[in-house]
Amino acid sequence: MRPIIRVDNISKQYHIGAARGAARYMTLRESMAKAVRHPLDRLRRIARHQEDMIWALKGVSFEVMQGEVVGIIGSNGSGKSTLLKVLSRITKPSTGRVELYGRVASLLEVGTGFHPDLTGRENVYLNGAILGMKRREIERKFDEIVAFADIDQFLDTPVKHYSSGMYVRLAFAVAAHLDPDILIVDEVLAVGDMNFQKKCLGKMNDVTRSGRTVLFVSHAMSMVAQLCERVILLERGRINTAGPADEVIARYNELCLAAS
Repeated sequence: MRPIIRVDNISKQYHIGAARGAARYMTLRESMAKAVRHPLDRLRRIARHQEDMIWALKGVSFEVMQGEVVGIIGSNGSGKSTLLKVLSRITKPSTGRVELYGRVASLLEVGTGFHPDLTGRENVYLNGAILGMKRREIERKFDEIVAFADIDQFLDTPVKHYSSGMYVRLAFAVAAHLDPDILIVDEVLAVGDMNFQKKCLGKMNDVTRSGRTVLFVSHAMSMVAQLCERVILLERGRINTAGPADEVIARYNELCLAAS
């Protein structure tokens, strides 16, 4: 069976430095003259530029089969969110290749995915259209989405006026109910209350029972253990361990204890 997600040796590099001084405002003639007068300056600038680069991901490879629920864990700065952004096609990897087969719905940080000036109703249809769904397909799911999100009285209010909890409830309901082949969920569930988290876990179980795939990021190891059969542990942008959930979670706890 072909993997529904294939990640082949991807790396992602970010520039963390800023332009220094007024050099960025020099004319071309001034820049050339300075390069002739001070050839070593260019070499120093190149060296500084390399120091200003950071690898958020380095040589990451894995495969996910259809219907799997895979957890991605790691400490802050380990590369989890960057990996999900690459898989969601929000950003491209600097090197390597990602293959995704099917429609992808992503629930990443609060504030992404919806147009703030559109109402909740309009954003449901917008997100469905982005996923490639026809209007009548969205209409069949609409009442179920609204009931799950429990925001019916605010449905025609622009989402910029929503609380973070309301926003997440609607965002999750849209992502999970519009029949994606791959559902990617980041830490945003931490915004919701306990009852909503239970609803989300139940819905993600429903999604996988229907043969779809879930990638789930969380710092709550109890939720990861409850939902995921396989887990990938990232450390400093690389895969430290991957395998059965209980083994990888134990390894993560060991690393946390060693770092404390």
